[in-house]
Order: sequence, then structure tokens, then C-alpha cells
Amino acid sequence: MSVRSSLLAILSEGPAYGYQLRGDFDLRTGGTWPLNVGQVYSTLERLERDGLVDRSGSDDEGRVRYTLTAGGSAEVRSWLTTPVQRQATRDELAMKLAIAATLPSVVISDIIQIQRSSTLAHLQSLTRTKADAAAPSSTADLAWSLVVESMLFQAEAEVRWLDHTEAVIAKAVRQGLVGAPASTAADTTATRVPR
Repeated sequence: MSVRSSLLAILSEGPAYGYQLRGDFDLRTGGTWPLNVGQVYSTLERLERDGLVDRSGSDDEGRVRYTLTAGGSAEVRSWLTTPVQRQATRDELAMKLAIAATLPSVVISDIIQIQRSSTLAHLQSLTRTKADAAAPSSTADLAWSLVVESMLFQAEAEVRWLDHTEAVIAKAVRQGLVGAPASTAADTTATRVPR
């Protein structure tokens, strides 16, 4: 998520100071993305340097307000109308399972089961959180709901991917692409991951 673009978008509603922007950001993202106020102010300094915001005075308590410039407004429009491109980033779980699949002494089904249990617990927690929430009655409730639902869908997708990965590994073992580590109690060469 672009903190820079998010702050610009919030400023499109009117002037604000750093702490106010941080609070608005937390409210609009359901508090799921912790944002340090120092990060807000350093981002505002860069936005000012880049001509996307201006200082527009201060309030009675001396807090500097920032206002969006014409360039900042154009940046917000561009951000909102440009599709998000998913970048091929390092997925730690995918890398872990890929490496584990190449280690003959590892019982990968144990690793998958541990992850599946953790992901299912997270999914259940999110489901309870969503079920306990009332229907959105404000824009903040709506924003929070959208974030939680995104996390729900991601957890569901991870469980499906783990099921798929387990089937692919089982097929690879049957085809002899990877060895099946011995899992007998007498065999100490296999790294069994405790459940």
C-alpha cells in the first residue's frame, strides 16, 4: 500500500496536519496498517519537496496544516484510476515450501499441516470478528469491513493453495520426482515436524 498516495487522497478532502492524517488513515483502514506519526511527517516533507502539498498555515495550537496542490490532486486522480499491479514479491511461505520440497529429509506434509492449522485459526478469528460486527453504519465501518473481508479472502485462498500444494507434492512423490522420506520410528534421518 502506498502511504504517500493514501495521505494525498485524504488531503483531497481538505487541509490537515500530521496527527490528524494519521488518525484518518487508521480510521479508514480499520487500524489494520499501523502508521507511525514520524512516517507521516517524513512523507509530508517529501510530498512538499515534490510539489504535491503546501503548508497552509497552522491552527491555534501551532500544528502545521498541509493542503493538496494541483499536482497533488492530479496524483490522487492517477492513483485512484490506475489498477494495482501485483508485483512478483518474495512470498515467504511459498519459498519455505519450495525449499522444503527439495530436502529429502523433510516430511513436507507436516509443514503444510502446521501452516494449514495456523491459517485456519486465523480464518476462524477473522470470521468471528466479521460476524460480531454490526452492518456498516458509517464510512469508517465500511472501510474496516472491506479490509477484514480482504483478509478473509486471502486466508481462504491460502488454505486452497496449501491443499493444492499438498496434492502436487503427493503426486511428485508417486512419480519419483521427490523422494518420500521414511517416517518410521526407527528411522532418524527424516526430519519429522511435530504437530
